[in-house]
This record gives sequence, structure tokens and C-alpha cells, in this order.
Amino acid sequence: MDILVQLIINGILLGSMYAIISVGLTLIFGIVRVVNFAHGELLMVGMYATYLLGAHLGLHPYVAAVPVVVLLFVIGALIQRFVIQPLLGAEEHIQIFATVGLSIALINLALLVFGADLYSLQVPSVHHSLRFSGYSLLVGQAVMLVCAVALVGGLHLFMQTTPLGRAVRATAQNRNAALLMGVPVERIYVFAFGLGAACVGLASALIMPLIPVTPSIGSYFVLTAFVVVVLGGMRSLYGAFLGAMIIGLVDSLSGYYIAPDLKEVVYFAIFIAILIFKPTGLFGLGRGTE
Repeated sequence: MDILVQLIINGILLGSMYAIISVGLTLIFGIVRVVNFAHGELLMVGMYATYLLGAHLGLHPYVAAVPVVVLLFVIGALIQRFVIQPLLGAEEHIQIFATVGLSIALINLALLVFGADLYSLQVPSVHHSLRFSGYSLLVGQAVMLVCAVALVGGLHLFMQTTPLGRAVRATAQNRNAALLMGVPVERIYVFAFGLGAACVGLASALIMPLIPVTPSIGSYFVLTAFVVVVLGGMRSLYGAFLGAMIIGLVDSLSGYYIAPDLKEVVYFAIFIAILIFKPTGLFGLGRGTE
């Protein structure tokens, strides 16, 4: 029983990491209606930025999170404005090819600048172990969980209570109706893509002290994020959060009880089953992002 409880704790903490990444992907798809295959590479860019700020300026990763979030917001907004926006009237597969091409370009740019070596930040305080009732967790994992809950709650409040948030929701629900009501839809798309990228910027600063960065690190995370987003319902922030928790638990439990090498097989099997039997996801919404 002690092992099971510890595995559940580990799964929830792992799920919080997936949640922060997946919420950004959900925002981009739910509002802009673009499947962003470069999402993982934006995480990689944020991790390298966090590394540079920590290694050369001595900033703690949690302090570096502020400029990294701003940087990723700007990068996301530029991608939307100059890569995605001109293709909004094109076929969906053209938009997908654009993000895949951007993903390949970012990976090769990272290889050119940093090479294939691992880069890590040594932050002992993040790896300090907290113990309660015989169970343990890292400080960095606890911070991740708190940030995931705060991010989803904050985005919900923003969407529900602010004029900009309501404009974002209106655009997500019906683009043409939003245009008729005077909502600057193209600007909302730029803002939404930047906001989704900013979420992954926060994730990169929180992950960097725990996991080394390589040019290919985004590929693993983005595949898991797609599973989470589909499981959660594509356009639901709370669905993305709950889906991330489910995948985190599946990852933790299957890695222990089945085999570490087969845990990806388990949740990709869940991914295929969801696509077949409930394409809208477990917590799917008809339209919009909530």
C-alpha cells in the first residue's frame, strides 16, 4: 500500500508537468484552431533560454521564468502573425505542414547553436526532498503542482471575468459572430497563440532544473501533450488538467507494475481508444475554451 500511495503521488506530480505544457496546446487549438506541432520545440527554446539565464547571469530558474515567459509570448505571437495568419484561409494540412516545418527548423537551429550535448542547471534547492507521513517528493515537483493549479485557475478567471478574456472566448466560440460584434479576431489569434506559448515558457523554466535539455527534448513532451489534450477534450482547460493527471498516473503505475519501457505503449493505447470510442475526449466541449 505504501508503494501504491507513493506511485500515485509521483503520478500526480508528473501529471502537473504535463498539465502546464498541455494547457498551452489546448489554448492554441481551442482558439486559433491550429494543431501546433512545434509546441514541443517552443518548450525546448524556453529550456535553452532558462539555461542561458541561469548559467551566464546566475538567475534561479524560477526567477528566469519571468523573462522566459515574456520571450515565449513574443515568439508565439510572431509565429502566429507571420507563419500561421497568412495560412488561416488555407487547407488544414497546409497549416500542419507549416508547424511541422517550423519544428524541424527549430530543432536544427538548436543543433547548430548548441550541438547535441546535454545541458543542465544544478539547483540543489529544487532537488531537496520533502517528506510527510513516510512519503517523499521533490521541491521542484511540488512547485510544479502549485503552478499547474494556479495556471489553470488563473486562466479560467481571466477568460470569465475580463473583457479581453470574454473576447477570446467569443472568438473561440464563433469567429464570424465575434467579427460582427467588433472583436479584432486577428489580434485575438495573435494574443492566444502568444498566451499558449507563454504557458510552455513557464513549463520550460520549471522543468529545466529537473531534466537536462537537448534539441530533441520537445518531441517526447509534445507527443504526450497531444495524448493529454485529446483525452481531456481538445478545447477544455480543465479537461487538459484532468487528462494530464490521468496520464501522469498511468505513466507512474504502468512504469512500475508493467515495465518502464512499455509505459508509453499503455497511454498511447489509451489515446487510440479515445479516438475510436469518444473522439471528443472524456471532458470534451462542443466549441470554445473554458
